[in-house]
Amino acid sequence: MQIKDHTFLVTGGASGLGAACARRLVANDGRVVVVDLNDEAGQTLTRELGTASKFVHTDVTNEKDARAAIETAQRDFGSLHGLVQCAGILGAARIVGKQGPHDLGLFERLVRVNLIGTFNMLRLAATALSANTPNDDGERGIIVNTSSVAAFDGQIGQAAYAASKGGVASLTLPAARELARFGIRVMAVAPGVFETAMMGAATEELRKSLSEQIPFPPRFGKPEEFAQLVQSIIENTYLNGAVIRLDGAMRMETR
Repeated sequence: MQIKDHTFLVTGGASGLGAACARRLVANDGRVVVVDLNDEAGQTLTRELGTASKFVHTDVTNEKDARAAIETAQRDFGSLHGLVQCAGILGAARIVGKQGPHDLGLFERLVRVNLIGTFNMLRLAATALSANTPNDDGERGIIVNTSSVAAFDGQIGQAAYAASKGGVASLTLPAARELARFGIRVMAVAPGVFETAMMGAATEELRKSLSEQIPFPPRFGKPEEFAQLVQSIIENTYLNGAVIRLDGAMRMETR
């Protein structure tokens, strides 16, 4: 699918990986609906991007919010052609910690935002995409979700986060198989450690420990590199049903 003259909804689009994707899509003559809970950051970004963008305050776990975001894309830009999902949260705790068992509320919150929120947006966006007129390849839409390398080599303390991102990875193939009859592709990216606001708040000790686990290049990923891969996924119609690691060959250690 080409990006030019097509409309994409980007969750978590006000900052980090999502903002990088929004900028890249608009730079390639696409239109973007940025959805996020951070109103100030979202509005600042869409002012920067201009008339090819809209911001919609959206909780991805809320069906009403999700429908409103999709309807905005259809109403203001005529249709929706793709969904790029970057919304997500971090959380860490040991299963058996000094204060007792893992907090169940934390586990539920991570799964709700990272996995249920992803599925909520996917199911509603797929319904909208299925009504599109197919292009010459028979394609009606593209969905790109964000998993994590933690889905495959989660560290001690990452049981909840790894489970939530592992669910996103496992969702990819069955969703792609089911939505194939509509001409909708489903892909996922599993990023390693990227230079985002969340990592910016990490201690220098943690940053050093993580960067030393990255073979090459020995640094954190850049959001623009994530966005570049998303562009390639959108434009390469034969990419479907797979999870692509983007991590500089990083394999996280036990802790």
